[in-house]
Amino acid sequence: MSRRILVILSEYGYWGEELIGPLETFDKAGYHVTFATPTGKKPLALPPSMDPDYIDPPLGRSVTTPEMAAKVKAVEASDRLDNPLDLSSWLPEKPYRAKPYFLRDWEGYHTRLERIREQIADRYDAMLIVGGSGPIVDLANNWRVHDLILAFYELDRPIAAECYGVTCLAFARDEGDRKSIIRGKHVTGHCIEYDYLDGTGFVGVPDFNMGPPAYPLEYILSDATAPDGAYHGNFGKVTSVIVDYPFITGRSTPDSYLTGQKTVEVLEEGLRQWGFHA
Repeated sequence: MSRRILVILSEYGYWGEELIGPLETFDKAGYHVTFATPTGKKPLALPPSMDPDYIDPPLGRSVTTPEMAAKVKAVEASDRLDNPLDLSSWLPEKPYRAKPYFLRDWEGYHTRLERIREQIADRYDAMLIVGGSGPIVDLANNWRVHDLILAFYELDRPIAAECYGVTCLAFARDEGDRKSIIRGKHVTGHCIEYDYLDGTGFVGVPDFNMGPPAYPLEYILSDATAPDGAYHGNFGKVTSVIVDYPFITGRSTPDSYLTGQKTVEVLEEGLRQWGFHA
């Protein structure tokens, strides 16, 4: 039976190659892919990720080949991303404690989450959170995304994330102890050396220039994995992908295909650790 992967994308712009790399890998493996976004809107690639002439400021070179730009444009022009799953309709909203009937609402919230876990167990074998600057806006601190991650985590299903999508793992926390689920784990993600000093942009808000990213992901991941885990930036190395089951994390654009490949190896070969020395 074909494996089934749930792919989460931002509505404020994903980086093209960070979708194409895993997607091509999953397609080649014969996997069925379902796409999802926070409110069911079609996700769009960030324009620079489709432009081979765009020079990435931190690296001082183009990070998109003409071939990759063509692949991203082809997916954008297709109907493949047209009707993503709407997370806001599928997952419940976490109720405010100040609501008059909070206890009943809280019970209903957990009852619905239990049903969603059952649905995930029947429908999906793994999930992937695609990176880019968009996740900073609508995925990183999205409680529905956190609940989705926690459901996969409790079901012992592989969870892959790339670039700024890795932030979601740091913020996914049990309501009781509030410790990150990557505490004690080894992960990678967008390192400080790759951060923009100016010009972090998003789809749908062309006049908004955030300047540098809203947060240094490296610091967040270092703190979230402490004291027994670690963040691995691997700056100066061409690729950086870490497998510390159930997590598969990729640093940035060059790691997209390897992230997909390692996810397949986790599913098919039982890979549990790769890319680091504890």
